[in-house]
Amino acid sequence: MSLLITEKCIVCDLCLTVCPNDAISAGEEIFLIDPERCTECVGRHPVSQCVKVCPVKAIVPDPQHVESREELQRKCDVLKQRSAA
Repeated sequence: MSLLITEKCIVCDLCLTVCPNDAISAGEEIFLIDPERCTECVGRHPVSQCVKVCPVKAIVPDPQHVESREELQRKCDVLKQRSAA
């Protein structure tokens, strides 16, 4: 499942700097997570790095993008291949 940044976001940019997939970007008012790039850090870290560093707990599972751990791993593998090319 992809993650989602809620309106609690204080735009501190801590999440932006720790995302291994470059899935986080600045939106008009808060940061946004690209569900096509978010793997919840599966395949890279044992826990989601953005969730770990968020001081206001503004990052939650995105109910619109439910994926299994296996699907997240496959997505991570594809992203790794693209970045290596």
